[in-house]
Amino acid sequence: MQAGKSSTVVKPTLKTLFHIDYDWWERENNDLRAYMLTHLPPDLREKFVGRDEFEVVDYIDPETGEVQRLDELGLAIQESAKREDFITIQTSLVDSVFRIFLSNGNTPRSPKELEADTGRDARTILKTFGGIRVYRGIRPMQGH
Repeated sequence: MQAGKSSTVVKPTLKTLFHIDYDWWERENNDLRAYMLTHLPPDLREKFVGRDEFEVVDYIDPETGEVQRLDELGLAIQESAKREDFITIQTSLVDSVFRIFLSNGNTPRSPKELEADTGRDARTILKTFGGIRVYRGIRPMQGH
């Protein structure tokens, strides 16, 4: 190491913004679509079994009015997110946070915000996602 230079890693805090790093899925050679299917209730999941291609449709966000282009799987996720049982106390912390990001278009959230979304303790969220191990691609935003 050169004099005057240090290698620093910024430790995430309760205000650090997290998101799903989709590049992580590719680097790890994991099947994102297969994992996304596990977040659908059985009645919706059946429509996708054995299919590789999905039609793209316009989705209008009911809260913002924003129009997004989603494939059928993305639309099914949005429909599932409206159900009361999409995130419950029985849903694991990792799955709960992943579902929040799926349902909000992967808008970055802090552990404090995720606490409000999931009902789970912000410190536990930070400890889970702010460490060295990456769970389901959920990572701090670069530069935050």
